[in-house]
Amino acid sequence: MSRIGRKPIVIPAGVEVKVDEAERTITVKGPKGTLHSKFHPLMTVAVEGNEILVTRPNDEKEARSLHGLTRTLIHNMVVGVTEGFRKDLEIQGVGYRAAKQGNKLTLTLGFSHPVEFEDTDTIKIELKDALHFSITGIDKQEVGQFAAEVRGVRPPEPYKGKGIRYVGEYVIRKEGKAGKGK
Repeated sequence: MSRIGRKPIVIPAGVEVKVDEAERTITVKGPKGTLHSKFHPLMTVAVEGNEILVTRPNDEKEARSLHGLTRTLIHNMVVGVTEGFRKDLEIQGVGYRAAKQGNKLTLTLGFSHPVEFEDTDTIKIELKDALHFSITGIDKQEVGQFAAEVRGVRPPEPYKGKGIRYVGEYVIRKEGKAGKGK
């Protein structure tokens, strides 16, 4: 059996979970919001007491691979409505900076125009200073996708390391032109 899929998901206080077996959906409601998701017809999701259990019908390859995935997706929903998710980004480069006006993040990244991103209903952008900001929300996939789109505007380049990167991300640097000046 899947080691991850076997583990029960503990439902924290203040979180409400509804499973609709006929529609194959699960709804998790907590202090930060509500998330809905569909799960695969092979998987069986049951709420017993204060735990969510995910089981599979057999040991075929597809069922085994979906078991841990389904459990992890549901666990991420529970964590999202209780704690939320966060991606921290930083800007490196001379003249590069970020500013926030209302619900718009304006990035000055060496282009002829500033790049703007707007807060959505589920995603919030918090500016710490001109070079550091974070993206928060309750849906892990949505937060990661939004952070990747922001980073994709000016990813870190390998020669000077300038661009937008995740905090703690290691950028492999290249040496540049070898032999110049010899």
